[in-house]
Amino acid sequence: MSYPSRIIRRRPSAGGAALGGGLHPLLQRIYAARGIGAAAEVVHSLDALLPVTSLAGVTEAVELLRRHREGHVLIVGDFDADGATGSALLVRGLRALGFARVDYLVPDRFTLGYGLTPGIVALAAAREPTLIVTVDNGISSLEGVAAARALGIPVLITDHHLPGAMLPEAEVIVNPNLADSRFASRALCGVGVAFYVIAALARTLDAGDFRAASLLDLVALGTVADLVPLDRNNRILVAQGLKRIRAGRCVPGIRSLAAAAGRRLEQLEVSDLGFALAPRVNAAGRLTDMSVGIACLVSEDPAETLRLALELDALNRERREIEQRMQREARVLAERARVEAEGRDAPGVCLFDPDWHVGVVGLVAGRIKERLHRPVIAFACADESTLRGSARSVEGLHIRDVLEDIASRHPGLLGRFGGHAMAAGLSLERSRLEEFRHAFAAAVAARIDESLLAGTLESDGALEPGDLSLDTARVLRAGGPWGSGFPEPLFDGVFQIAEQRVVGDRHLKLRVRPCADGGAPHATAPLDAIAFGFVESAQDLEPLRPGARVELGYRLEVNEYDGIERAQLNCQHLTVAQGP
Repeated sequence: MSYPSRIIRRRPSAGGAALGGGLHPLLQRIYAARGIGAAAEVVHSLDALLPVTSLAGVTEAVELLRRHREGHVLIVGDFDADGATGSALLVRGLRALGFARVDYLVPDRFTLGYGLTPGIVALAAAREPTLIVTVDNGISSLEGVAAARALGIPVLITDHHLPGAMLPEAEVIVNPNLADSRFASRALCGVGVAFYVIAALARTLDAGDFRAASLLDLVALGTVADLVPLDRNNRILVAQGLKRIRAGRCVPGIRSLAAAAGRRLEQLEVSDLGFALAPRVNAAGRLTDMSVGIACLVSEDPAETLRLALELDALNRERREIEQRMQREARVLAERARVEAEGRDAPGVCLFDPDWHVGVVGLVAGRIKERLHRPVIAFACADESTLRGSARSVEGLHIRDVLEDIASRHPGLLGRFGGHAMAAGLSLERSRLEEFRHAFAAAVAARIDESLLAGTLESDGALEPGDLSLDTARVLRAGGPWGSGFPEPLFDGVFQIAEQRVVGDRHLKLRVRPCADGGAPHATAPLDAIAFGFVESAQDLEPLRPGARVELGYRLEVNEYDGIERAQLNCQHLTVAQGP
């Protein structure tokens, strides 16, 4: 089977009947399993947001920005969707608040690298800004901030990445992950931090008709794209932003991105933000530079945003083609790399091919991580002597802390590195790759519990045949937003295949009936099921003929086709069932 082997573990039953609030019984059970103690915790009112001034540094950031209202504020963002949405939010917010001149600059990941480097500062200085504001970067930019100070340009850092041992000497730093931060949501991402700054600033100025909440569509897109945990505060930000998008109260760029992706605005889900819109924005930063993505989100001209969205769509198709080739090559390398350590499975895997695209290695690392159930770093050439790597981790292993361990134990081995729990980036001398492989495997082994490498899939249990319905699927859809740290409900059970066919070359389309404990199928109408990317060869289909029984780990979702909604099982796990 082309799906990786998984172990299904059911979440402990946590009751849920006491949550109240008129919640559907199934939602009560699901929420309780995710640590929700009261119905009020899933009410996504803006009034429940953490106060904007409770984020350390926000008040000082407002004072600094006010002093430069008549000057030239230059935004320096990251080259991913979080950085793009954060940059667009700051540009839009500051312009709406009457700032005289607001511009943005994006580092070219291929020549300047990540963050506020001395190189990007030199480019910025040519524009003669009175203030540089970073978004989604800067906390590790010691040299860049020093370069800006030497030129007399103050820097305001807004970031969410984990700080290193030293902080840059910026005028003000706003970051919920500073060591002394008391902000109750360390999961805030770059665009979320930017939103808090603008929201606090708007309270101190004559904002006219402007409301910071009008920017929540950008916050929702960036938050989902960055895969930060959806704690209560982030769920509110995403839910409110998605509500505005569905109502058509979003920036023209988001409307155009949805059109380019073939999505109806009023029906957008969190999954559409993460798997349809965000990849198109990210494609610009991966293959060229993020200025196209930011321009799409800043422009007020629908014709221009549609043109830019179609350009992003074309870049995304190109990115997919590159990624598919790299994935095939990575699978071969990964099978070798996982058993290099004395014939045993290596706890962490490093992959490198000299022909890989540096902008796509993060996607490769993520896919292989899902396949092998262990942390993966994929490297590409930054230049003739330097590699640039992108790391992806498994739940329970903080990948930036692993890199910090390596840097401490092997001084000089790593170049620049940074990131957070689930993803990180680093640079490395090409000649020291093998040395790093061993150091990485040892650092992972020292920190990881081997149970985390088993590929466990957490399930919310079984659904009764009567609950396998469109009504239940709608209830689950409305119960979100679901995402990282607040996972979408997943169920498991045994089903009998009634029909089977392949769609789109690699996707397996099934019609299935749920089976009773004894193994016989229930006398119900067959359900639609889809297993995306399952089919790699004809051999994958042999055991899955009509009448075969399969164990599924699935999400119950609403599938619309030709204006008709049906319940569908979206399979995350599929294997031939054992036993009678």
